Amino acid sequence: MRNKFLVWGAVLIIFSTTIALLIKADYWIPILLLIIYLIGLYNLTQTKHAILRNFPVLGYFRYFFEEISPEMQQYFIERETDGKPFPRNQRAAAYRRAKNLPDNVPFGTQLEINQRKYEGLKHSIYAKSPSEILPRVIVGNEQCSQPYDASLLNISAMSFGSLSSRAIVSLNRGARKGNFYHNTGEGGLSPYHLEGGGDICWQIGTGYFGCRNEDGTFSGELFKKYATLPNVKMVEIKLSQGAKPGHGGVLPAIKNTEEIAKIRHIQPGTTVLSPPGHSAFSDASGLLRFVAELRELCGGKPVGFKLCIGDTTEFEDICEQMNVMKIYPDFITVDGAEGGTGAAPPEFSDGVGMPLEPALIFVNTTLKAFDVRKKLRVIASGKVLTSLDILRAVAMGADMCNNARGFMFSLGCIQALRCHTNNCPTGVATQDKMLMKGLDVNDKSERVYHFHKNTLHTCNELISATGRHSYREIDASMFMRGDEFEHLSDTYFPNILSGVRKN
Repeated sequence: MRNKFLVWGAVLIIFSTTIALLIKADYWIPILLLIIYLIGLYNLTQTKHAILRNFPVLGYFRYFFEEISPEMQQYFIERETDGKPFPRNQRAAAYRRAKNLPDNVPFGTQLEINQRKYEGLKHSIYAKSPSEILPRVIVGNEQCSQPYDASLLNISAMSFGSLSSRAIVSLNRGARKGNFYHNTGEGGLSPYHLEGGGDICWQIGTGYFGCRNEDGTFSGELFKKYATLPNVKMVEIKLSQGAKPGHGGVLPAIKNTEEIAKIRHIQPGTTVLSPPGHSAFSDASGLLRFVAELRELCGGKPVGFKLCIGDTTEFEDICEQMNVMKIYPDFITVDGAEGGTGAAPPEFSDGVGMPLEPALIFVNTTLKAFDVRKKLRVIASGKVLTSLDILRAVAMGADMCNNARGFMFSLGCIQALRCHTNNCPTGVATQDKMLMKGLDVNDKSERVYHFHKNTLHTCNELISATGRHSYREIDASMFMRGDEFEHLSDTYFPNILSGVRKN
């Protein structure tokens, strides 16, 4: 992209100047082209905007509609509350926090507040001063010899292969500076995960990438080789994910480069379909034995598993087997059916699995019923983007949260929804080297750090607004719902409300 711009831009200027000389025409055309060319040269060297680095001139059309002309986007294109899966106002807040800019908005909420559907925090008239210390959680039970001191918010699973090498390095450097962990995703532990020096949660999926034998089965020897590295702080067994529970991961052939294939121990240039289930176990007792095996192989580091809740009796069986076998995972990551960064058939994205909120309530309640809740941590994963999302997840039973798409926004993702095509315009979700060059690691790693820090700082402000001192005091009583208003109205204004409803 850069070389083409340099060559064809110079050719166009020379050609237009020659024509102008021959026909004795005005010189405004070559002068205009020269100005555009110089602007393009500048954008090739700046590091703040990946879109403009990759598309030195055309990229301005995106910023024209997004920044220069808000009226245009408001009236003709997209309102602040439009956009799926994340509306523009939430994306804008993530961008501002990543850039360490003020995230205040004027003139009140743009949400259409419906009394019956409203959800919000119950603030206190005796609000506290927010803490400057970002909350942390110890992960690891008595069967774990190397507990890990984790942040309340961490980077959720995104594989190298799905994301570019520059995106992975940026995420990991940001995690190191902010002292939070970076989940590798099921694509294996790559050199880029280790280059930044940040803490790692190594995810082991059904394909056992990075720790597999030639036939695709699990290799304990390869696992031990990498799991004992100092950067690896936790290990997560992926049973299922919210984007496609019961469906194996997909790496398109166009993204399966020789480098990625070497890391994953697979053949390059082929579409890689992970099995829908694990070959190392097939029931609850087998899963727990696998947890114990991995914990021993990695030297006693925290080991847990990730799942999207489907058949609730299967999770109850796992809890029952914990007490029977006396094997307890150090954490359970609960993913919601809202989906995440993984591409999937629409039927899986839209109609399979339990949403995050009821899943957290079910998991928390079930763990308590089997008297194992205190032995492990619950991690919420899936569309936990804002500070309010984090507090709501904790109120529903989570100890900590993982987020993927928020950190993608901090890298410059514009929600182009081209993640699976290898044509990501910002260089985040692609293996196209020309597009990857637009992502400046030094700049984006700082944005990852600031997004994490500012999001948790807002969490502290929300907690203090409710009159509480720390996240340990968070519970469901902090939140109000629309049906409470109806109850209040029926109690204090029965006659008035009755008349309104009749009308």
